[in-house]
Amino acid sequence: MTMRHAITAGFVPLLDSALLVAAREKGFAEAQSIDLTLVRERSWASIRDRLAVRQFDVAHILGPMPIACNLGLSAPAPKMIVPMALGLGGNAVTVSAALWQAMAGAGATDDLDARRNGAALRKIIDGRGGEPLRFGIVHPYSGHNYELRYWLAASGVDPDRDIEILVLPPPDMGDALAEGLIDGYCAGEPWNTFGVLKRGAHLATVKAAIWKSSPEKVLGVNARWGEANPEALAALLVALHHASLWCGDPRNHAELARLLALPAYVGRAADLLLPALSGALPVGGGVVRPVVDFFVPHAKAATFPWKSHALWFYTQMVRWRQVAHTEANREIAAETYRPDVYRAALKALGIAMPSASAKVEGALTAETPVGSSGALTLGPDGFFDGGRFDPDAVDGYIAAQSR
Repeated sequence: MTMRHAITAGFVPLLDSALLVAAREKGFAEAQSIDLTLVRERSWASIRDRLAVRQFDVAHILGPMPIACNLGLSAPAPKMIVPMALGLGGNAVTVSAALWQAMAGAGATDDLDARRNGAALRKIIDGRGGEPLRFGIVHPYSGHNYELRYWLAASGVDPDRDIEILVLPPPDMGDALAEGLIDGYCAGEPWNTFGVLKRGAHLATVKAAIWKSSPEKVLGVNARWGEANPEALAALLVALHHASLWCGDPRNHAELARLLALPAYVGRAADLLLPALSGALPVGGGVVRPVVDFFVPHAKAATFPWKSHALWFYTQMVRWRQVAHTEANREIAAETYRPDVYRAALKALGIAMPSASAKVEGALTAETPVGSSGALTLGPDGFFDGGRFDPDAVDGYIAAQSR
C-alpha cells in the first residue's frame, strides 16, 4: 500500500504561488499520494513565523528569506533549505501617474527599458533638491528589495539617500500609491497590473529587464521536517515539477488564471492575472507591451535551485549592510539552496537537468542549449548594466560593488 503524505504549505496571494495551487487543484499532489493543504497568509513575516513553529512544513517564500533565516538575520529563524525554485521573473517597478509624467518628460518611454527609464528617474531625483522619493517593497530580505536597489544604484541613484524604502504587504501597494503615501513600488503580480488598471499607475520597468531569467520565489522547507520526511519532500517536488509543466503551457493560462482568482488563493479577478501569464502587460495610459519571459514557471530550468542565485542574494545582503561578509556566511548562503535534493527527487523522471549547481550569472546573451543532449535551454540571463556575477569570485564581486 502506498504511503500517503500530509503536507501543509503556506503561501502569499501572488501569481507565483501558481505551482502550489496547480499541484493541489489539478491533482498533481494527489497523484503522488500527497494530502496537500494550502494556507493563505497576508505577509512574509507570517510565513516565516509559521514555518518556525512547525505550523507549515513548506512554503511559497521569498528567495532570499531562507538564507536570511539561516544567517540568523530574521527572528524567529527556522533552519531552512530550498530544494526547488517556483519560477523566474514576475516582478515590476510601478510608479504613480505623477512620477511617470515627470519621468516621461525626462526621457522615459513605454518600452520598459531599464537603462533609459532609470536615467530618467535619476534626472527627476537630481531636480528634487535632496527630497527623497518613497518606494515600497514587500520585505527587506526580498528579491524586490535587491533588484530595485540594483536598478537604482546602476542608474546613479543612491537607494539609501535619494530614496526612502518602506515595507508594505503586496496587496496594499496600489492603494498606498493612489493615496500618495508612496511614489512607486516593486512587487509581484497581480499587484502591478492592479496598480495600472485600477489605480492609474504606470510601469517603469520589469524584473525581466533588470536581470533576465532572474530568481524570485522558492519552495522554502523547514529543514527539520525535510530531514525527517525525505520521501514526502521528494514526492512534493515531483508533484510541483508536473505542476510547472502544466502552468508553463499557454493553453492552460486561462484556466490557471481562474484557479488563482478563487477567494482561497489570490482572490482577484482573472483579468488581473492573465497579463502576467501571457506576458502582454498593461503599462499605463492604455498601452500594452509584450514582455518576453516576464514570468517563467518551467522553461529554462526555472525550478532549479541554483547556488549562484543564492550567492547573488548573499552579495546584496553584504552590499546593503545587512550582514558581514565572512567565509562562514558565504557557505551558509550557498548551502541553503539544495540542487542535490532536487536532482535526487526528479532523477527517476528522466528529465533534462543542469549538471552544474552554479553558473556565471549574466554570461548568456541568448537562449543557449546546454548539456550533451541539448534538451535543456538556458538564458538569456543578462543584467541590464552588462554586469556579471561569478559565484567562484564572490570576494571580488562584493569588493567591486559600489554603494
